[in-house]
Amino acid sequence: MKTPARSFIKLLLASSLVLALGACDKLGLGAADKPAFKGVDLSGAEYARNLNLSDQDGRARSLAEFKGKVVVVFFGYTQCPDVCPTTLAELAEVKRSLGADGARVQGIFVTVDPERDTAPLLKAYLNSFDPSFVALRGSEEQTKAMAKEFKVFYAKVPGKTPESYTMDHTAASFIYDTQGRVRVFSRYGSGAQALADDIKILLAEK
Repeated sequence: MKTPARSFIKLLLASSLVLALGACDKLGLGAADKPAFKGVDLSGAEYARNLNLSDQDGRARSLAEFKGKVVVVFFGYTQCPDVCPTTLAELAEVKRSLGADGARVQGIFVTVDPERDTAPLLKAYLNSFDPSFVALRGSEEQTKAMAKEFKVFYAKVPGKTPESYTMDHTAASFIYDTQGRVRVFSRYGSGAQALADDIKILLAEK
């Protein structure tokens, strides 16, 4: 025989479940609707929302103009020995693997070394991976402001000569949906397949 206490507890749990499901429905957050990203889900993040710098051709660019595409933003520098070229090569590989949908993916490379990364150098560097990739470059102050907006780290590491320094920097990509909202933080080392899987999810969203 069920005791009144047990019946009350079951009723309370059932009511809580109904309320929770109702809240999810109102927010459009049903469990079955939540994307299974391989990277860190940044949906709703209140940072990495603005990116306004000049590109390799000297044109002012912003995230807003790329709406309709899945945008992948990566901070790095042209003399990076491994992380940056690997990341750009993987993104280029993913774009090719998507066939016609690859045209809906935009790579953006933001230099954290504007001292050495001139516009012509950035243009030649990105062309070696994919001519459609955009490089963004700002002044030292603008670069600091962008790093703060994205919560990324970068710092100069002295070399044997003043010109041979390297740059420590956050090794990850920020992925935006076609509405220009940051959605995924994809860590370096995750691989091209994980990146492709997350991009496909965003391309398929309505």
